Amino acid sequence: MPESYGNGSTTEPAAPAPKPATAGAGIRLENLTKVYPGTAGPAVDNVTLDIRAGETVIFVGPSGCGKSTTLKMINRLIEPTSGRIRIGDEDVTDIDPVKLRRKVGYAIQASGLFPHMTVAQNIALVPKMIGWSAARTKKRVEEMLDLVGLDPGEFHGRYPRQLSGGQQQRVGVARALAADPPVLLMDEPFGAVDPITRDHLQDELIRLQHELHKTIVFVTHDFDEAIKLGDRIAVLRERSHIAQFDTPEAILTNPADDFVSGFVGAGAALKRLNLTRVRDVGVVDFPTARIDDPLQSIFDLLRDGTTNELLLLDRHSRPYKWLRRGDLSRAKQSLARAGTLVADTVTRDATLRDALEAVLTDNAGRVAVTGRRGEYIGVVDMETLMNNVHELLEADRLEAMEHQHELQLQRAHRTQLAQEGLNGAGGPEGGAGGRA
Repeated sequence: MPESYGNGSTTEPAAPAPKPATAGAGIRLENLTKVYPGTAGPAVDNVTLDIRAGETVIFVGPSGCGKSTTLKMINRLIEPTSGRIRIGDEDVTDIDPVKLRRKVGYAIQASGLFPHMTVAQNIALVPKMIGWSAARTKKRVEEMLDLVGLDPGEFHGRYPRQLSGGQQQRVGVARALAADPPVLLMDEPFGAVDPITRDHLQDELIRLQHELHKTIVFVTHDFDEAIKLGDRIAVLRERSHIAQFDTPEAILTNPADDFVSGFVGAGAALKRLNLTRVRDVGVVDFPTARIDDPLQSIFDLLRDGTTNELLLLDRHSRPYKWLRRGDLSRAKQSLARAGTLVADTVTRDATLRDALEAVLTDNAGRVAVTGRRGEYIGVVDMETLMNNVHELLEADRLEAMEHQHELQLQRAHRTQLAQEGLNGAGGPEGGAGGRA
């Protein structure tokens, strides 16, 4: 199978690979411009940008700045007026745009699924178009559903109208990845779902990228989403002029100008909680019981254990209720009436900001951490989260002191050059200093 771009082979793989064979491909935009007829100026003006293979790059900017237009020119849903587009080693500016789009994954807001097709038919669409065999396509559909955390047996034959908004978006991502493209373009894909579902979809995308190593270009107007998802962020002005293209850390700590600072906004230290994942901090164990355990054993665990609380799991090992001592007796030993339902959970790919919000929402000082199927893994508590907040604030304080020290050194150096210039010993800098 060619490494660089696409997968149109009809040859069945000899054995399943541990991950899709096609990883990401680099993207280069060269002087890319779009001018619409009858407009005074270009919608996108002379954009040049290099995106490395396997990284996630976020386009963020004000409404109407041209970020979606720039994205759509990569797969030529919008034809450039001038400029070049390279994906991997291939200049795709002049090839058949339909063939190009079959080799580039594309996911949009509200999923864009065909309502008259089942979930399986939606996912199988592009593999069938490029000539995959029926057996290979069927296997790929099952792999994709499993990859995005949906049970193939349960969702294979459903129609989009039978899915929640979050499930539709997962299927949309599965369809975009079905033909194993090296590049995935995402145009505000999570903008139409509720905040909790959006957080979980973001976590799912992070997990997928850890496994797949695709090149992802993602458009959003939400800077917090950009920080959470991006390896690098391109902050765009009008006409897609690049104000700053850098890592989230660099943009948060050293915004290029006032325009970028406006996107960062207040509370940069707290925004940096989006840069640390739950998997990077201490996930601790917690006493658990299952809903089908004998009531007496649950009662004994609460009575005799070192904690006054345990987490009750359902039959699929998913967090269900928090149970405290006395809950069973007050509820007359009925699990149906005992305890407090788990209000929220986070995955290992959730950010510390997500975890902090979940802890504050639950108002119990901890949040359960779950795996890809929702199964219990452990908990993160408020103490761990607050320690990380303090560490970030301290790091910001030290960095600000270092920056201030550098500015003082620069001012001292300029003063010295000016004095040398006044004494007639300076070079061009000295002369300028003398006139000042």
